[in-house]
Amino acid sequence: MLSGHPDVAIAARHDPDGGDDVAVVEHLRIKVPAHAREAWLKAEQGSWEPWLAKQSGYLGRDIFWDAEQEEGILLIRWASREQWKSIPQAEVDVVQARFEQLAREATGQASSHPFLLQFEGELVPQ
Repeated sequence: MLSGHPDVAIAARHDPDGGDDVAVVEHLRIKVPAHAREAWLKAEQGSWEPWLAKQSGYLGRDIFWDAEQEEGILLIRWASREQWKSIPQAEVDVVQARFEQLAREATGQASSHPFLLQFEGELVPQ
């Protein structure tokens, strides 16, 4: 159960005015074939990692790889859902295009995207 996971607990903060500023965890699953795992990580490091570090409300992320399902799993912690969702889609699209470019270069794939999004959701600590 993720709500008891220590990384999620870090993301939840207490507001001194009496409320709780409950964080949200962006949850993504991406198809990552075993032979392309290093290319995926390299593309993440060259695109999403530096961009996320500059975003207001970004608290950190954890990247996992499920060998059995051949999926990358990303848990991205945000201080609030409002901060996360206030990022303009056009800005996200630019970073995604950079990620895809780096992924194609690293895999030698000339067209299409080698790492397709399988699932996108959000988790709220309880």
